[in-house]
Amino acid sequence: MKRSRTTATFLMILTIACMSLLPVRAQDKAPVATTPVRMTVTLRLLDDDKRMPEVNREDVIVRQDKDRLKVTGWTPARGDRSGLDLFILIDDASNPSLGSQLNDLRAFINAQPPTTSVGVGYMRNGTVQIAQNFTTEHSQAAKALRLPIASSGAYGSPYLSVIDLMKRWPEHSNRREVIMVTDGIDRARGGPRYRGLGFISPDVDSASRVAQRTGTIIHTIFTRGAGRLGSNFWEITNGQNGIAKLSDETGGESFYLGTQNPVSFKPYLDDMQKTLDNRYLLEFRAVPGKKSGRQYVKLTTEVAGVELDSADSVWVKAK
Repeated sequence: MKRSRTTATFLMILTIACMSLLPVRAQDKAPVATTPVRMTVTLRLLDDDKRMPEVNREDVIVRQDKDRLKVTGWTPARGDRSGLDLFILIDDASNPSLGSQLNDLRAFINAQPPTTSVGVGYMRNGTVQIAQNFTTEHSQAAKALRLPIASSGAYGSPYLSVIDLMKRWPEHSNRREVIMVTDGIDRARGGPRYRGLGFISPDVDSASRVAQRTGTIIHTIFTRGAGRLGSNFWEITNGQNGIAKLSDETGGESFYLGTQNPVSFKPYLDDMQKTLDNRYLLEFRAVPGKKSGRQYVKLTTEVAGVELDSADSVWVKAK
């Protein structure tokens, strides 16, 4: 009898102890604070011969680490959401043979829809010389194109130049995209030049951070540069690696044909136009860090035959 009472008392104590843990466990499962963010995403067909399937908001999967985030918006960049600021940024260190591509660039600019504002500028001395501010008068922007002067100046870096451009970009609700025409060689770096594959200018990372913080997508087109560096295999290859990394991290496209100039930019620009025509505005709630900064996310969809292209991270403000 005494043993039964002891057992019953032990079970009661154990039950009370377990119940006392319930509030703690509930706190552990409390909702995590999130911040609303927006990304520009390209919906891309894996087979160009197929028809684009319908992709709805519930079909878009966004993960941050192992957590699936709540998607709150998935809107085609059309109609009243189609506004775009597009800047054509040309390296003044480019070989003058770039002149044979200017008509392709002019045709591309003139073909933009009325909702796209186009600006034109030239990279030199680590800054941007504006040839035409943003305008919806596309013929005016096309006329601003000129031959490069075949000199980078005393402090020439395409990455510092695009940073300068992004910091001077006027505040607007439009999407922001840049087309950089450059060899990607950082001529501003002093000291011994690295001879070998694998070197990427540290300013690439700086430009990538600014681009992702400001929501700027950077496309790059390789063109040969002037002077001795513009003919050096190592410099060309490392420059191409730099611009490819910048485009990949910001959600843009990078185009080059080996170490030579293409016969025409038109195929590149046609492909880029398809990208611009299939943009979506994705909104979701991300988990912020202790400080405002980039948070890496992964976008997928279970809809067959398509993929989602975007920057590999999103800028999330701290709470």
